[in-house]
Amino acid sequence: MERKPKNIFVQGAIEAVFIADSIQKHSSKTNIGGHSIFLGQVRADKIDEKEVVAIEYTAYEEMALEKMHVIREEIFAKYNLTCMHVHHSLGKVSAGEICLFVFTSSAHRKAAMEACNELVERIKAELPIWGKELFADESHQWKINQ
Repeated sequence: MERKPKNIFVQGAIEAVFIADSIQKHSSKTNIGGHSIFLGQVRADKIDEKEVVAIEYTAYEEMALEKMHVIREEIFAKYNLTCMHVHHSLGKVSAGEICLFVFTSSAHRKAAMEACNELVERIKAELPIWGKELFADESHQWKINQ
């Protein structure tokens, strides 16, 4: 089944109530046997004696959404998923707040877990999304993914 591209972007931090609501909505889907969830959180890293207080995310949105659509289709087919949800922050997200929410569901746990892991790795490696680390002293640097 061909799915249309979905907007994965959220302004600011991803709220816990949004995550809880997403989980709750799946309780009526009785063909699901396993879910896997990844939550990416902004760390208060210390870099050259300066502490990260937030990350400001920007993206080449059109290209990111097109690429995410390709990734979504490939992972849906590879793992025979029931559901997949991806939400990534844009704008400023403070240390301790959630900036990435990936939620996969399948009839079986192993497929849900493997799909979630691959999805997170591909999002980090393939989508044109950048994070500017903001320091307490109001300086900044562009984040390099590990």
